[in-house]
Amino acid sequence: MLRIAVPNKGSLAETAAQMLWEAGYTGRRDPRDLHTADPRNGVEFFYLRPRDIATYVGSGALDVGITGRDLLLDSGSDASEIAPLGFGDSTFRFAGPAGAFTDLTGLEGVRVATSYPGLVGAFLAGHGVTPAKLVKLDGAVESAVRLGVADAVADVVSTGSTLRQAGLEIFGPVILDSEAVLIGSGIDKPGASTLLRRLQGVLVARQYVLLDYDVPLEHLERATAAAPGFESPTVSPLHDPEWVAVRVMIPRTDMNHVMDELYELGARAILVSAIHAARL
Repeated sequence: MLRIAVPNKGSLAETAAQMLWEAGYTGRRDPRDLHTADPRNGVEFFYLRPRDIATYVGSGALDVGITGRDLLLDSGSDASEIAPLGFGDSTFRFAGPAGAFTDLTGLEGVRVATSYPGLVGAFLAGHGVTPAKLVKLDGAVESAVRLGVADAVADVVSTGSTLRQAGLEIFGPVILDSEAVLIGSGIDKPGASTLLRRLQGVLVARQYVLLDYDVPLEHLERATAAAPGFESPTVSPLHDPEWVAVRVMIPRTDMNHVMDELYELGARAILVSAIHAARL
């Protein structure tokens, strides 16, 4: 059986479980379960702390796992990223007291607080900067400067409001743009390629919709230019020889704009359907 590590709690856990369910796998019923088997699909799930997943996969104890790119890089594990999964987005930045820092050189010889010392240390080393100390904290990193345990911080940033409330301002380049990723140990285990195809199918189903419409044959070329589809539209004749039916897959975010454009071109019976699963 393919052994899959899944986050047991935190921001990644619920979305990862939902994605696996949409991919056709049977997960745990009791949130207290740490292990469950899905013999029909030939997999076992192990529910672990997101921070530990890269270590288990990198050691070969488990075959693949879902975790954050930030946690993978911070772990120093031998596991590698297989594919991004489109959720759990986060951005890592440096921040310090207003006006105290302008670029990375200001971090030379000072204390930097972070929950990701491996990731931050490697980034600074790659830019030739050696801090006096990387202060590891498990949370509330933005309070480190005010409480006197660090001179600057490296933390997850969304709007930056939390940092500003702590009297800090962002500076320097982006450390990392992170998201949930599928990771592996570099060995193609039986079932791993199936898992990847299924997860990619879920992503396609979330990002695209099916669009059906009827259009006069004389406007077909312009209509298909407005919605060319993932590969190519399916065009079928109608009883009226001057009209055709078209089916095409389009990005969900473009749906209403495309419908408006097709209507202006003379298309009618424009219908949108959700995609529940896909293999491309």
